[in-house]
Amino acid sequence: MKTPEIAVGIMSSNKIEFILEGKFRLKGHKNLWEGPQVVELDKGMIKLAGDSLANNELHFFPLDSQSSGFELKDVTIGVNFHWEQKENQKFQGALKLLVEKEKITAINVLSIEHYLISVISSEMSANSSLDLLKAHSIISRSWLIAQIEKQDKLSERAETYESTFETDDEYIKWYDREDHVNFHVCADDHCQRYQGTTRSHNPNVVKAVSETAGVVLSYNGEICDARFSKCCGGIAELFENCWEPVNHPYLTAVIDNPSAPKGFETDLTVEENAVPWLKNAPEAFCNTDDKEVLKQVLNEYDWTAKDFYRWTVEYKQDELSALILKRSGHDFGKILDLIPVERGASGRLIKLKIVGSKKTITVGKELEIRRWLSESHLYSSAFLVEKENVVDGIPQMFILQGAGWGHGVGLCQIGAAVMGNKGYRYDEILHHYFKNITLEKRY
Repeated sequence: MKTPEIAVGIMSSNKIEFILEGKFRLKGHKNLWEGPQVVELDKGMIKLAGDSLANNELHFFPLDSQSSGFELKDVTIGVNFHWEQKENQKFQGALKLLVEKEKITAINVLSIEHYLISVISSEMSANSSLDLLKAHSIISRSWLIAQIEKQDKLSERAETYESTFETDDEYIKWYDREDHVNFHVCADDHCQRYQGTTRSHNPNVVKAVSETAGVVLSYNGEICDARFSKCCGGIAELFENCWEPVNHPYLTAVIDNPSAPKGFETDLTVEENAVPWLKNAPEAFCNTDDKEVLKQVLNEYDWTAKDFYRWTVEYKQDELSALILKRSGHDFGKILDLIPVERGASGRLIKLKIVGSKKTITVGKELEIRRWLSESHLYSSAFLVEKENVVDGIPQMFILQGAGWGHGVGLCQIGAAVMGNKGYRYDEILHHYFKNITLEKRY
């Protein structure tokens, strides 16, 4: 099997400015192109500035893929998250521009291994330990190939993929397989954070990817749908509690510690056990404030969040009711209560009942809960709710005490960074977070 190529959706806009660094050939045309370029949407077609060309797709191929590249202007990173910002990004490989949903979408087509060099650098600091970088290379490669295979199977079966279930009093949604019809993965956190060659020039990253080239995680012969998040909060979550209702035995409730912390019951699906766990800070690999270790995992824009293992968010009544109205589209009136309905293995809420003076709805799964309770995304759905200053049955303040950052499924990046710092090898890190898996070289 030769090294696969993948297509990555980078950005969508009515106008895209880019620079071709080196000579490029435009598919279907003899002329060579280089330097600054601008494309705009004109009557549903892509119009290249200074040229009569107008089409629903433009495909630029570099003559020399090693020395040539392109730069896209004003790429949005961290879409809808608290670190959202724009930056210019550089890429290797080919550039495809096409019309999609009444906008121009820019797609980077490149080798999976070159893609991974960027992903590892984009997802964490390139100063991470070599074993952490190797572990992350393998899980990112596994996840990517698993998603491509899954997409192909869905296309073959022509199935309609349902991820939203709604009744008058319940709204359940997960965000995993909104189909990317024209490319394999997007470049933001919805898939894997990918920022081209902007952060990919660290020799340790190149070494980690090249030394694990073609290696994936497998379970019973199938490539694993490997997952990762910033901080699990002490226990990893089950796949089916965050995404589609499918059990993957290798994605289980991993205690992020060599042994269960003393003084705590670890079945956090039970509310009485979740309360002391979330109120306190049990020992865990990811329970660290070691800045040198954290710098291995976190880029500068990630430092806008200071508390990873345990955190607190406070909302006044008017703030919370306005926020939920804005984010959910439902007018609950005054928010009377936030009631845990169902928790997962990590203490993350799978279902939360929002009780208002006008309406009551149970919302899930974990990411939708985080979306409804934050202007961007709440750090995680593993939280307790305290009500203060209750006047005529209406709380004037809600305090959320939470744990972890992200969905918590699979590898915990901060925990894995600590393990690497303690001398654990990459295969030991992988076997800690993914149970009963095999490391296989597929190409």
